[in-house]
Amino acid sequence: MASFAFSAGVGRYISPSNAMVSVNCENRSEGFSLGEGIFARKRDPRYSVITKVATQAPTMVPSLEKELAIDRNHVAWTSVRQERWEGELAVQGEIPLWLSGTYLRNGPGLWHIENYNFRHLFDGYAMLVGLHFENGRLIAGHRQIQSEAYKAAKKNNKLCYREFSEVPKPDNFLAYVGELANLFSGVSLTDNANTGVVRLGDGRVVCLTETQKGSIVVDPDTLETLGKFQYSDSLGGLIHSAHPIVTDTEFLTLLPDLLKPGYLVVRMEPGSNERKVIGRVDCRGGPAPGWVHSFPVTEHYVVVPEMPLRYCAQNLLRAEPTPLYKFEWHPDSKGFMHVMCKASGKIVASVEVPLYVTFHFINAYEEKDEDGRVTAVIADCCEHNADTSILEKLKLQNLRSSMGEDVLPDARVGRFVIPLDGSPYGKLEAALDPEEHGKGMDMCSINPAYLGKKYRYAYACGAERPCNFPNTLTKIDLFDKKAKNWYEEGAVPSEPFFVARPGATEEDDGVVISMVSEKNGDGYALLLDGSTFEEIARAKFPYGLPYGLHGCWVPKK
Repeated sequence: MASFAFSAGVGRYISPSNAMVSVNCENRSEGFSLGEGIFARKRDPRYSVITKVATQAPTMVPSLEKELAIDRNHVAWTSVRQERWEGELAVQGEIPLWLSGTYLRNGPGLWHIENYNFRHLFDGYAMLVGLHFENGRLIAGHRQIQSEAYKAAKKNNKLCYREFSEVPKPDNFLAYVGELANLFSGVSLTDNANTGVVRLGDGRVVCLTETQKGSIVVDPDTLETLGKFQYSDSLGGLIHSAHPIVTDTEFLTLLPDLLKPGYLVVRMEPGSNERKVIGRVDCRGGPAPGWVHSFPVTEHYVVVPEMPLRYCAQNLLRAEPTPLYKFEWHPDSKGFMHVMCKASGKIVASVEVPLYVTFHFINAYEEKDEDGRVTAVIADCCEHNADTSILEKLKLQNLRSSMGEDVLPDARVGRFVIPLDGSPYGKLEAALDPEEHGKGMDMCSINPAYLGKKYRYAYACGAERPCNFPNTLTKIDLFDKKAKNWYEEGAVPSEPFFVARPGATEEDDGVVISMVSEKNGDGYALLLDGSTFEEIARAKFPYGLPYGLHGCWVPKK
């Protein structure tokens, strides 16, 4: 059995073969050295005081819901007290030698302030986790992202900014009025960048959430917070899609317009902080734009979803959360899908589709006839059967108290067919039988080389029933309409992230990376073969990590 321990500043990596490797772990005020691995910093003569890196695993908050027994608090929904940790992990199995770079995963890591417990999965203060792969070795670490919201909460021992479901408690009526004024200006909105992390075409790495001010630049080598990502344009607005489309050549995102309901489609070039407008989509229904947590693109088009789960200014102003938080469900306003040409900004299709609820789009592509003419756009997503209850199920109290109960709302791979022949209606159907993946579906990735193109495989989290949360890793085959699932009882895996093998010619030739939280309080990094979907390696953390959200890959420089 492999083991890992720290002693006097040296991380001792004991392999399954009992061969021992020592790794120097020094901690300075500007970072720390861990051999020649990811988190290494050049020695700086300005720093003469050297202290030891974490000699113990981070302690966990034993119970944030006092009425629940400790053994019912899965580590996936438990805060990590320690702001940072670093170390080399013992690997069981074999990491491919070609896997060279860093997987970064963002997500909530702290769900309480002093004795106050947050209510929703999306409220937690952001924690960045790094897995650095090189020469078959794995060095890991985590750091709390130093947002203004997090630093203010630490300093004042209370909530100071508006989170997803949390609102600061004003001391008096005048303070409440002032807080409302700050809301309209955006001052009181959080910058807690706890949702995603992307690598821009120029190499900068940015953590994101749905508030525009919550765009924070981090160092992928040290996981340090470097500062705000300041947009240099004058487009304004308070919110944007939490999931932009990012490639080596561009950055595309949507800016919802809450005053004149619609969306701006904008592009940003590598090396620039200036977003430029491609075009605008006016909403066809409802009092406000639909929530645009994510959106898909094809080679030539941007697909703009208009979901009947719409932003609600009144709910945003309330001091206590409503059942749908900052949204309202407007089935009478109908659902729509719009297709905009990337080059001209012209809307080439705007169709009504069946009602839908989705957080995450998987991919989209252009369907062509035998003469090569584009006849339709196909857009796939993790669709929750037009059921908004998924938001309520993600309350922390529900996640902690209903382990083992079959209360996860059904979901499917929803496939939109958007005709480009002027038809007023599009289709929404299941891309494969939802029973293939336990009628659970979320947190998806694909081979990035197939972004916007016809593709066969997707990787996501499915369900092994009974469950209250997606608990499998699932490989979807959209040609054969089959799914293959990885499952361990009591485990909660995070988003499966696909990394293609350099030089690969097959779509699924690569590895899938996930971080797994275990029921017994432990956790590990997991590698699956992208083709066979069999486990090839795992590396246990000396502590359990809470559930995380989305990640990105930073190749070795």
